[in-house]
Amino acid sequence: MTSAAARRARPSMAATTRPSDQGGYTYIGLLFLIVLMGTMLAAAGTLWRVQAQREREADLLFTGRQFAAAIARYYERTPVGQPARFPAHLEDLLEDRRWPTTTRHLRRIFVDPMTGKAEWGTVLAPDGRIVGVYSLSPSAPIKRTDFGWPYEDFSSSATYQDWRFVYVQPGSTNN
Repeated sequence: MTSAAARRARPSMAATTRPSDQGGYTYIGLLFLIVLMGTMLAAAGTLWRVQAQREREADLLFTGRQFAAAIARYYERTPVGQPARFPAHLEDLLEDRRWPTTTRHLRRIFVDPMTGKAEWGTVLAPDGRIVGVYSLSPSAPIKRTDFGWPYEDFSSSATYQDWRFVYVQPGSTNN
């Protein structure tokens, strides 16, 4: 094959595909799309975090009320002939040994939804017995209204540690 024939058989460099003049714009468009998706995911993550905290707050309110009700039952259902006392330990709510048969005021010690641990702060009476519980979380609550009686004062709380779920004597009007 002569060199002229070889040139005809092989395509010229001008006939082969060459980079488009649009390539730079596509790359910039792709980068913009990635930044936009990242921003949207960050916003969705923030919304998810707030929603998750609201759900944990609702769980904390339920659990705290369960503890307060169990402490009330322990105190008010004292066997005849014994002085009414509050529990010395949270475990006393699981099995009340003042009775000849098994008496349970709680089925289990709940996990604190804010810390993820089964550890609670305790509100003590002057004799050192437990009259209430509170979360050990130092985080600030989102919920600020509509707590209901007897927890109206939760609206001014700076942290979850200020949400004190305590025994309220029947007939009292304040916490």
